Amino acid sequence: MTGLFAPKTRKKIICIPDSFKGSLSSKEVSTIMKERIKNWDASIDVIAIEVADGGEGTVDAFLSAIGGQKIDCLVAGPRFKPLESFYGIIEDKIAVIEMAAAAGLPLVGDRKNPELTTTYGVGQLIMDALDKGCTTIIMGLGGSCTNDGGCGAASACGVRFLDKRGNAFIPTGGTLKDIRDIDLSGIDPRIKETHFITMCDIDNPMYGPYGAAYVFAPQKGADKAMVKRLDEGLKVLAKCVEHKLEKDIASFEGGGAAGGMGAGMAAFFDSKIQMGIETVLDLVKFECLLDDCDLVFTGEGRFDSQSLRGKVVIGVTRRAKKRKVPVVAMVGSIGPGMENYTQFGLSSLVCINPQPVDIKTALRDARVNMMDSMDRFVESLTEKEYWK
Repeated sequence: MTGLFAPKTRKKIICIPDSFKGSLSSKEVSTIMKERIKNWDASIDVIAIEVADGGEGTVDAFLSAIGGQKIDCLVAGPRFKPLESFYGIIEDKIAVIEMAAAAGLPLVGDRKNPELTTTYGVGQLIMDALDKGCTTIIMGLGGSCTNDGGCGAASACGVRFLDKRGNAFIPTGGTLKDIRDIDLSGIDPRIKETHFITMCDIDNPMYGPYGAAYVFAPQKGADKAMVKRLDEGLKVLAKCVEHKLEKDIASFEGGGAAGGMGAGMAAFFDSKIQMGIETVLDLVKFECLLDDCDLVFTGEGRFDSQSLRGKVVIGVTRRAKKRKVPVVAMVGSIGPGMENYTQFGLSSLVCINPQPVDIKTALRDARVNMMDSMDRFVESLTEKEYWK
C-alpha cells in the first residue's frame, strides 16, 4: 500500500518496550511493534530496542541491541562446582554480566538452600572480563539463588573475610554471621580502576522486614527459621562493613537485591546502582536516537503505581518528554489511578486486551492482542494531533 506520509514528511519511530511477564519478551514485543508499523507504512524509519532488566537474558538483550561478543567462561557454580557460564563484551571495553549466569535460581534445580549458595562464580566472571581488558562492568542483578551479600564475588576478586580465629573463608548466606574482619589488601588493583554499574530495579534494604532475606529468600528455599538466620547474617556483614570499610550499606536503597548483592556491589566494588532502564537508555544513546524522532512506542505488562518507581515506561517517557517527543504506551492492564496517564508525560495509553479478561486468557492471547492493538493505533496515526 502507499505510505501514510509523503516522502518529504518521512517519519521516525522508536520502539522500546519492556517484556510482558509470562507472555512476551521485550524482543518479541518490539519486533511486533516494528512489523506492524512497517506493514502500514514501509517508509517509516523504525528503531526497535530490546530492553534488559538485569536478570536472565540481560546479556543477550544488550548484544542484540548494541552488538558485541558473548564470552564463554568456566566458573564456580552456586554450590562451588564447575559451571559453564558466560558474559558479554560490547563497545568501549564494556562487560555486561548477569549474575544469574553463575548464581541463578535455575542452576540449583530442586536443591535450593540460600545458606549454602555462593556468588563466587560471579566474581570470577568479573576477573575474566578484567583479563580481557574491560574497564567498565555492568552487573545485572536478578534471579539469584544466593543470600551471601556479594561476599562470594568479592572473595573471587581478592577480598579476604576472616572469622574470630583470624582464618580466611568464603562466606555464604549461612556463614555471614561468622565474619569478624574484612581485609581489602589483596583485592585485585584493577577493581579500583574499573567503573562498575549495577542494574537494580528494586529499592529493598539489605536486611529487616523488607530486606533480602524476608522478602526474597523464601522463593530460594528458605523456611521461616532460615530466613531469620539469613537476616541476622546480613546484619553482621553490614556492621562489619561499616566498621572496617566505613561504608553504611544497611539502609542502602537496592541493597537487598539478589540476596544482598546490591549492597555488596556498593561495598566492595564502589558500584553505582541505577534502574535497569537508565542503563539501557545510556548505552543505546537514547538522547541521540531521539533526534528527528516523531514518536516513541513503549509498553509493559501492567501499568500501575509500581511503574512510577522508574520502570521502563516511565524511564523512557521522562527522557522523551524532555525532548518533546510524544510517547505511546501499550500495556496489558491499567492499575487504579493510572487512567489520567497524561500527568506522567504519556501522550497515549493503550490496553491491548479488548475487554476485561482473566489472566490466563490475557497471557495466552497477548501476541494476537498486541498485533491487533498496534494495527488499530498505527492506522489512526494520521488523525493524531502529535503528527501534525
